Amino acid sequence: MASLQDQLLNAGMVDKKKAKKIEKEKRKQAKQLPKGQKLANESRDQAQQALNEKALRDKETNRALQEVAQVKAIAAQIKQLIEANRLDRSKGDVAFQFVDGKKIKKMHISALFQNQLGKGQIAIVKLGEHYELVPTAVAEKIKQRDENLVVMLSEQSSVGKDQVDEDDPYADFKIPDDLMW
Repeated sequence: MASLQDQLLNAGMVDKKKAKKIEKEKRKQAKQLPKGQKLANESRDQAQQALNEKALRDKETNRALQEVAQVKAIAAQIKQLIEANRLDRSKGDVAFQFVDGKKIKKMHISALFQNQLGKGQIAIVKLGEHYELVPTAVAEKIKQRDENLVVMLSEQSSVGKDQVDEDDPYADFKIPDDLMW
């Protein structure tokens, strides 16, 4: 059986010079490729590119899901810290007012808790729409996770209640102990 090239030569459609030139070009192309490599397959390249793009999209989706999971985990840690360490203020008889953002809020606490708030031993934190009292150490842990939830945390100053700062212009004016605002 004769090849297509031989058939075209016999039919007179192609001359011998042109057939040899085509054959020579085919051999050149085959020699230029490294051994074991076939001619590029466009569909295979497109499929590989599609797989790479899908892998990138999947990585981005996984990263976003991990960020959401991390935010939920931090919120759960904060809720657990507050619920485990909140102080019982059910016997509160003193109205204590504090600022949350631009609003003034009020909670009833005992005189002991009021004194501890002033000294910076306890703090007020926000749990949902409610406010709770927690020890300062717990409030610091909550502040590390989300500082917006710590509503009131008094810093313990080095100047004591009875000590007077030398440069204080109001040193001569004592604040009464029973002053409430």
